[in-house]
Amino acid sequence: MENQRRSNESAPEDNKLTRKYDLVEKMQYLFVRVVRARGFPNAHDLCVEVKLGNLEATTRFSEGKFVSPEWNQVFAFEEEKIHAFHVVVMVKDNTDMSDAYIGRVKFIVDEVPKRVPPESSLAPQWYKLEDQTGTQLARGDIMLSLWKGTQADEYFPKAWCSDATDASGDAFLYTGSKVYLTPTLWYLRVNVIQAQDLLLRLDPQSSDLFVQVDLGALRLRTGFSKNKSENPLWNEDLIFVAQEPFDDTLVLSVEQGTLADHVSLGRHYLQLKGVYKRLDGAGVDSRWYNLDETPTAEVKFASKLNARISLDGAYHVMDEPVEYCSDFRPSAEAIRKPSIGVLELGILKATGLVPMKMGARIDAYCVVKYGPNWVRTRTIVDSLSPKWNEQYIWEVYEPFTVITIAVFDNNQLDANNRGARDEMIAKVRIRLSTLDRSKVYTHSYPLISLQPSGVEKVGEIHLAVRFSWPIVSSLDMYKFHTSPLFPRHHYLFPLSPYQFDNLRNQAAHVIAQRLTRAEPPLGKEVVHCMLDVGSDMWSMRKGIINYNRVMSFLGYFVYFRTLLEDIKSWKNPVTTLLVYLQCIIMLLYPEPIFPLVCIYTLYIGSKRYFERSKHPGHIDAALCGADTTSPEDLEEELDVFPTQIGGRSLINRYDRLRIIARNTQRIANDWATMGEKLQSLCSWRDPRATQMLLIFCCVGMLVTIIFPTKIIIFISITFYLRHPWLRSSSPSILETLFNRMPSENAFIL
Repeated sequence: MENQRRSNESAPEDNKLTRKYDLVEKMQYLFVRVVRARGFPNAHDLCVEVKLGNLEATTRFSEGKFVSPEWNQVFAFEEEKIHAFHVVVMVKDNTDMSDAYIGRVKFIVDEVPKRVPPESSLAPQWYKLEDQTGTQLARGDIMLSLWKGTQADEYFPKAWCSDATDASGDAFLYTGSKVYLTPTLWYLRVNVIQAQDLLLRLDPQSSDLFVQVDLGALRLRTGFSKNKSENPLWNEDLIFVAQEPFDDTLVLSVEQGTLADHVSLGRHYLQLKGVYKRLDGAGVDSRWYNLDETPTAEVKFASKLNARISLDGAYHVMDEPVEYCSDFRPSAEAIRKPSIGVLELGILKATGLVPMKMGARIDAYCVVKYGPNWVRTRTIVDSLSPKWNEQYIWEVYEPFTVITIAVFDNNQLDANNRGARDEMIAKVRIRLSTLDRSKVYTHSYPLISLQPSGVEKVGEIHLAVRFSWPIVSSLDMYKFHTSPLFPRHHYLFPLSPYQFDNLRNQAAHVIAQRLTRAEPPLGKEVVHCMLDVGSDMWSMRKGIINYNRVMSFLGYFVYFRTLLEDIKSWKNPVTTLLVYLQCIIMLLYPEPIFPLVCIYTLYIGSKRYFERSKHPGHIDAALCGADTTSPEDLEEELDVFPTQIGGRSLINRYDRLRIIARNTQRIANDWATMGEKLQSLCSWRDPRATQMLLIFCCVGMLVTIIFPTKIIIFISITFYLRHPWLRSSSPSILETLFNRMPSENAFIL
């Protein structure tokens, strides 16, 4: 899986990633590998057709006059779909419009040998061709090999599969399975300090000075310098996401003017390979860079830019949200910790998929992301219940990680529609820390999707998951729960929330650029869906969901407060007396309090152990607002940014947002008012109130010195639980005093 990374690892590490294919159903295939042909000096555009009854597959055309054309293509036919006794391999000429062939060779299906990995692959052999009458040709041979195997065969990922029989021409290139490895990402920190001896080209009074830094397609700018002279000062950090092997060029440019209209006062071109790599908290020395118009210019005098530039390898470059991130390792390989276990995933099948194309069709494939590794299964053409039965394995470095599996509809099979977006059907996330050691979780997960009609179930996906680690490392698994989640550098030099979000978007952009250049490519929309780019955008549905989550958590406190009010009001006199008696006992004998709390917690944990879920969690339709989301909310959430909707619908949406903002503002105002009233108790804004507070503190100090603490607590409990006959309907003195305190609310327009 990680061939590039594992080349420097020890043999025991290599043994961790041995595929067993024991989580999926073994599917038997007949493989035909067509290598080359010879002896056709006068033929043009040759191709080879493999035929097993109704199953047919064709190689690409040789596209030219070759005596020995070469294809080197592999075809895999499911045995359960083979209803023929012979495998027929035919050599055809594309210039011949008839259905005739130049020559053929036949094999009996039952005589094809079986191969079980890790046996060596069968060596291809030369076979004589025969014409339509069965006579051997005087010249003309074909080199090929045939064998029977399973999806564990090393040729299976790059083979044309009979699942894609409807994919013609070069469309089958978009149907194969593929393993992608994203580049190692680093944070590039550019600390722009100052410039010196600038040759200004505009009036300093009507223009501003700032520094513009470009790295590939990424561009960041500093703020405007307050000093508009020839020696401006900024002292700002600009952070980029750079990728190994650091072939890009960093362009530093001092600009004068406005953000919309500005001119360059000089540039400096810096190769990333020469930038200092920082792997610890050590400081980086600043350097002066000559500002020239061209990278090769040689001048005796030049303006200069002072900056600190470093590649920070002690950070982890985030490309996913923290709560379901799949990797937390630092960028630098030298400071990474060894793996702790192995994660195996079997992608079995999907059932009940909703059609996505005309004619009730869907061409489904899965994409899996864990750490820097991406997996794409083969595309099952025109099937609402596709069977993949593919198994993959990853090394695990942190148990608090999440693996993401998504199902997509392939829209690249039609040559006239190639380049269209692959639509995501739904996704599933599995958290590794919820899995038991070496236990196989075979389960069907509902595919929940957000559609214009609402939150709907669009099918199910069947997965098999196993997370295993050595028994001697079981104690280390508990240590992870007390270790920092991020590398130490994140806490020594923390990033602001704005920088965090900006860098995550940069990382998604870099990864999308790399994977769209692969073969077959993973589209930009696929990468963004897997990385949840834009997941923090405003949505009424998510706002309601988060409100309900907060209220669900606060429900325990609300229940406890209601219970206290019932006890305080003597709603049930017996309960109030028992609680009062219990408080007195705990006051007199406080030693058993902590043991009793521990025993109760142990009882709750033991009780819920038998009620725990037997399967990993999945996306919950009810939690996603399937029953409460309105069409207007969905229209707003599925709209692009900036919006493409106008008219009355946009006005209604804006008015609704103002109502939400008003309620939020009201809550913020109430909290701010409460805080200011607390501060005003000691600020002498209201002299008499502050005097009362100080007198109360003096009296309280004397009371706590003279009387024992237990007596004070006893009087307080007795006063709080006094009978309603002894209560007044007016607010308490403390509440009245607090409500009378001044705040800044009166001085706001």
